Amino acid sequence: MSTLVKIKIDEKEYEVPRGRYLLAICQENGIPIPTLCHHESVEPWGGCRLCVVEFRKKRWDSWWTELATACLYPAEDGLCVWTRSEKVMKARRTILDLLLARCPGSEVITKIAAEHGVYQTSFAKREGEDNCILCGLCTRVCDRVGARAIATALRGALKEVSTPFGEPPPDCLGCLSCAHVCPTHTIGHTEADGKRTVWGRTFELVRCSGCGAASVTREQVEYAVRTKNLSPEYFVKCDACKRRESAATFAGLLFDERKGGEGPVGPTGSGPSHE
Repeated sequence: MSTLVKIKIDEKEYEVPRGRYLLAICQENGIPIPTLCHHESVEPWGGCRLCVVEFRKKRWDSWWTELATACLYPAEDGLCVWTRSEKVMKARRTILDLLLARCPGSEVITKIAAEHGVYQTSFAKREGEDNCILCGLCTRVCDRVGARAIATALRGALKEVSTPFGEPPPDCLGCLSCAHVCPTHTIGHTEADGKRTVWGRTFELVRCSGCGAASVTREQVEYAVRTKNLSPEYFVKCDACKRRESAATFAGLLFDERKGGEGPVGPTGSGPSHE
């Protein structure tokens, strides 16, 4: 069990597990902190820097503070944290100014920037329609899935997320995990006629035997069967149909248990009649 420590966030005291990251603590306590590169499915990285906070350790002089990314800074006893101080807001506005220059067409960036009083960039805008902020979420999630189909390539101003040699990735599963976590919705994909296309590769979708909905790609099924010890039958029906079947089975069991004049349990009844 983690040792509890006392910290202050915006002058309010909290008792939290030692070592828990500040961003998680703030999210759990309803303290808003902007972030673009954070996702609970992968380890924090601190790539976007937007979750910056000001802090002072217990042993420091009262006038000394520093800045750190909340997603990577662990709680310790006596820590004082400020999430919207003048120093914090200045740092965030600078970051958003740079992001607006990089992605002037991103609605997500524009909205967050406006919330912080930044309505236009003071830097030269980057040309093109690419809204990638190089947060690394897509590559880290792809790695976590196990496909490792995409990665960052090149350096400096030319750095980008790409596939091997810029060609359709042979290891891609077409799962769209990368697209779902992208904070600026940059990773394009299409679905039509039972096929899904992403990263220049087209995948055949497996249809649910119950409702006919296309849910996963054939490559996803093959990968899961090969590496996760799942049976191909597991993918015969989609999650929605499985939930409906489970609910119907559960309702049937309750009905059987309450036979004998007490009436059904479920949408059409809630127990014995008292008329």
